[in-house]
Amino acid sequence: MAHAYTPGLRVAEKTKIRKARVLPLPGELVVKKGDRVEAEDVVARTELPGKVFSVNVAGRLGIPPEEVVKYMIRKEGDPVAKDEILAESKSLLAWLKATCTSPIKGTVETISNITGQVLLREPPQPIEVRAYIGGRVVEVMEKEGVVVETTASFVQGIFGVGGEAVGLLEMGVNSPEEVLEPKGIRQEHEGKILVAGSLVTWEAMDKARKAGVKGIVTGGVYDEDLKALLGYDLGVAITGSEEIGLTLIVTEGFSRINMAKKTFELLQSKRGMKASINGATQIRAGVVRPEIIIPLNKEATGEEETPAETGMTIGDMVRVIREPHFGKIGKVKSLPVELQTIETEAKVRVVEIELTEGSTILIPRANVEVIKL
Repeated sequence: MAHAYTPGLRVAEKTKIRKARVLPLPGELVVKKGDRVEAEDVVARTELPGKVFSVNVAGRLGIPPEEVVKYMIRKEGDPVAKDEILAESKSLLAWLKATCTSPIKGTVETISNITGQVLLREPPQPIEVRAYIGGRVVEVMEKEGVVVETTASFVQGIFGVGGEAVGLLEMGVNSPEEVLEPKGIRQEHEGKILVAGSLVTWEAMDKARKAGVKGIVTGGVYDEDLKALLGYDLGVAITGSEEIGLTLIVTEGFSRINMAKKTFELLQSKRGMKASINGATQIRAGVVRPEIIIPLNKEATGEEETPAETGMTIGDMVRVIREPHFGKIGKVKSLPVELQTIETEAKVRVVEIELTEGSTILIPRANVEVIKL
């Protein structure tokens, strides 16, 4: 029988997860190796330098650049408040004096007697990196960050938007076939991560966002509803930085598609447990998948599942992960052995897929992933 290997989405009842939590700039670690941390705990912090503003003091006072230092009231390193006088001209008549004030609150960084400019810098912005998952610190990188490890249930999605979020897992529906509608969003869902079934509507997403829901995990979503959530048509290769007040993770595709039974039952079994989710998605090289991580209790027992390559055979259900058929689902009809020339004129191995709507397509095998049921 024809056989091929292709990537698939992971759904694991119990697996070991490691997450590197790294600062954007060198800073201070607030935990040490061996410490146990919760998802919300700060593990490292640093300060991002404030923005720099240039003030043309020579021009404001009408003096030569080389004389700026003589007229400065504030010196290099001095703090200044917004609208505080930086420099002023000297005159026996008060009404003839010219002054130059600071446009920001910050610090005098440099005074140039060549350009007559004074550089001011805003206060540094504190940055804190949190653990994201509850677990143990197993590695520290001095002044850079740490690695947190946990044993958890783990689910990957096909697509997501929105960044990291942490909350208790709650069921918004009772079956993988159900649609999450506005009536399913209640006041007690504030701060929670809701699990939908086959679809979440735009109206439900909007209500959830206003109700303070942290995230939604759904089998499917319509393109136009995703556009309404974002406020624009998504056309970038990577997501996760959207500030939309809600993290959305899609496990199956862009339509009304039942969530895989194994995925739904796993999430349902973890109802009430703390989950960490991230909608970051990258479809091109260096694939990044949206994820749901549910750390297990320390007393959890059983064998850990390890990732394995997935064999693709005729009859398998697969999902297309590249345009123009991105998100469509179908069944493997054949796996031709011979290399075939595609539109780019490259010769590749292809797969023939019978889509759920009845049509058949022939695409590169690298453009699909096996759906694990």
